[in-house]
Amino acid sequence: MSQTVGKTRLAYARSWHLIDVGSDPRSLGRIASSIAVALMGKHKPIYDPSSDCGDYVVAVGCHDLHTTGKKRFQKKYYTHTTRPGSLKEITMDRMFAKWGGAEVLRKAVSGMLPKNRLRKVRLARLKAFEGVAHPYKENIVKVGGRSIAEMPEVKETLAKAKAAAPAAPAQR
Repeated sequence: MSQTVGKTRLAYARSWHLIDVGSDPRSLGRIASSIAVALMGKHKPIYDPSSDCGDYVVAVGCHDLHTTGKKRFQKKYYTHTTRPGSLKEITMDRMFAKWGGAEVLRKAVSGMLPKNRLRKVRLARLKAFEGVAHPYKENIVKVGGRSIAEMPEVKETLAKAKAAAPAAPAQR
C-alpha cells in the first residue's frame, strides 16, 4: 500500500470559508479559535504542523464584534520598540475606534496561531472586513445559496463519518 494515500492535490487544495462575525452569537475568542483552526488546516485529515495546508477565511461584519465581561474597556494591547521608554498601551475600545474590529480580530487570531515561521503566511490568508461587502464572493463555495461550512447537513455527515471511522491498526 502506498504511503501517499490521502496526500493528493485535492486534499492540499485551499478552500474559502465565510464567517459573518456580526450575526454570529459567539464571542471574540470563540470566533478567533475557529478561524485559527481553519487557517492552520487542523480540520483536514492531512494536517501536519510543519506543512502549510490551511484555508482562506473571510470574516465580514467585524464592526459588530462582541466580547464578554468588561474586556472591551479593560484589555490592553502593548507595543515596545526595545528602546527605553517606548512602551505604549492601548485599550481594546480605543483600538476599535482607531482601527476597527477587523484589527482586533486579527490580533486575537494571531495570538492563537503557533509562534513560528508560518504565522505571517497563515495570518495573511485571513481577510477581515468591517462591513458585509467583500471582493471574494466568487471564491467562496456555496451550495443552494449557503456556504458549505454553514450547512447543518454537512456538519452532521462529517460528525457521523468521524465517529464511524475505524481506528487505524498499530504498525510495528
